[in-house]
Amino acid sequence: MARTAVSGRLTWRTAALAEATDVTGSARSLVFDVPGWPGHLPGQHVDVRLTAEDGYSVQRSYSISSAADGERFELTVQRVDGGEVSPYLCDVLPVGAEVELRGPVGGWFVWRGADQAPVTLVAGGSGIAPLMAMIRARAFSGSRVPFRLIYSVRTPDDVYYADELRRRAREDGGLDVHIVYTRVAPEGWPGVPGRLGLAVLNTHAWPADFAPHVFVCGPTGFVETVSDVFVALGHDPRRIRTERFG
Repeated sequence: MARTAVSGRLTWRTAALAEATDVTGSARSLVFDVPGWPGHLPGQHVDVRLTAEDGYSVQRSYSISSAADGERFELTVQRVDGGEVSPYLCDVLPVGAEVELRGPVGGWFVWRGADQAPVTLVAGGSGIAPLMAMIRARAFSGSRVPFRLIYSVRTPDDVYYADELRRRAREDGGLDVHIVYTRVAPEGWPGVPGRLGLAVLNTHAWPADFAPHVFVCGPTGFVETVSDVFVALGHDPRRIRTERFG
């Protein structure tokens, strides 16, 4: 049984890599064991710190992509060419190795299962990570709150958790998944590739009349555009929560 998550735990802890799996050709799922981990809410993130032998250190923030599970959680890291942290985490860090981290951090961009309002999730690229934590937490708790995920990616090879999303769309009642391909679509896909816009959001998101919670995560420009569309569609801005990167 996972313990209650406490937002903003800023103590640095030692985390050991337990599992590592490729999610796409440029992203890796990293499962860490963290003794004393207080648990987390879906949507929260952690700060990861790496320190070299000469004392130089660098840190980055990564969203947690798993549901709360005792002292274990998952980060999904997109490799950034020329980056100081992500190439090491994706290509070098071996199972059993340790890193420092602190968290969980954040109390605004979170989904709480006790809230029964429908939920629209909109992700751009690697912005799916914290939203996947929400999807997994919903399934883990047996919640029947209706979820709709709209996921924008460049190509089919860029879809994170592709098999899991297909399975959950089939098996998790009340979960609808719609993927938008901006450059290349899979063979047989209806329509043509293109940017996520008003027509898709109007069709596949919960309408404003349902008073849904809306979570949007992705690059800054993507998040701003999607948020503006939701406001134009009549959604209450106070129910639109955003997380951006880049």
